[in-house]
Amino acid sequence: MDLDFTREQVEFRDQVRTWLVENKPRDPRPRDDAGIREYDMAWQKTQWEGGWAGIAWPKEYGGGGLTLLQQLIWYEEYAAQGLPGIDASFVGLNHAGPTLITRATEEQKAFHLPRILQGEAVWCQGFSEPEAGSDLASLKTKAVIDGDHLVVTGQKIWTSFAKCADYQELLVRTDNAGSKHQGITWVICDMHTPGIDVRPIETIEGGAEFCEVFYDDVRIPVSSVVGEIGSGWSVAMSTLSFERGTAFTANQVRLAGVVEDLIEFSRDHVGPDGRRPAIADDEISRRLARARSSVASLRAMTYVGICQNMQSDTPGPRGSMLKLHYADLAKEVAALAMDIVGAEALRGTSRWDHHGWVGNYFHSFSQSIGGGTSEIQRNIIGDRILGLPR
Repeated sequence: MDLDFTREQVEFRDQVRTWLVENKPRDPRPRDDAGIREYDMAWQKTQWEGGWAGIAWPKEYGGGGLTLLQQLIWYEEYAAQGLPGIDASFVGLNHAGPTLITRATEEQKAFHLPRILQGEAVWCQGFSEPEAGSDLASLKTKAVIDGDHLVVTGQKIWTSFAKCADYQELLVRTDNAGSKHQGITWVICDMHTPGIDVRPIETIEGGAEFCEVFYDDVRIPVSSVVGEIGSGWSVAMSTLSFERGTAFTANQVRLAGVVEDLIEFSRDHVGPDGRRPAIADDEISRRLARARSSVASLRAMTYVGICQNMQSDTPGPRGSMLKLHYADLAKEVAALAMDIVGAEALRGTSRWDHHGWVGNYFHSFSQSIGGGTSEIQRNIIGDRILGLPR
């Protein structure tokens, strides 16, 4: 693999950077549901009108039809501008959209994909349940076939942006026969359907983007099933492979910026001993060097993964290595930031995160949970990559 970009790719990067500088939102992103939706959808519409929405999506579905390397360049420049890696468009662009492209009917694609790209619809994910998080196949939310509808009853949890979502990628159990991986169905759920109750969950760092979702005899047309009834596990694995493989590229790039910010901060602020700049402390300096080298290795792994994904419509299990390394590194860097900044972390915020230093520290623990726990990622790596016995 050649890590040097071609002249055309360098020119593309310049175009991306110029457009983002001229068009990125100037106002701070709101924290309330209505404000988040309006802000994020307006920004997505701006990207669509500028020709930057769905860079690597096929042209026939409204995308740019460009390469994953060009998508990577977009993510890198996007993160460099300090733009949010996860917003109300995230699930639609990085989970639902790619899954629909590879697994949905032409009618489903024609209806949903343009709305995602044009900033007209917010999607959320209905996978995890109170007793089916890491062990997703144990989900119990039930769907009974009644004519041309599925009647859904149950509960989902940790559903990001559910309060302002229009649609949900929903996993339900349509059959209890066979193994727990069988009888699961992936369905498009209209979040405005009667019988759906969404309750926000306030998290430790002050956010309320996660929600509980309750379903009380919710009727969903059978035509909204993606794939076949009972084949949802396979479709869900496609969804998760997109999430773990490419969806968090911007977050990885942003993490590199955080490390560089910490290095600069350490040069200009007194360290733990109260006498010297923080970077003069041998242990702080060692941890900063380790963080910088780990970021570089994560970047190299990302590039390798992108190049491998260019040979397949669906990312493979190696995305779990990226997910695991990123989760561990994000927590390591957040803890390092708290040690360097010290009590000052309680006064004001960092320039790279609207939660501030303390909020980012608390938020970092979720990186090893969301999208599949680190324990699950290790199981996938051992089983599907290393071929270890179960």
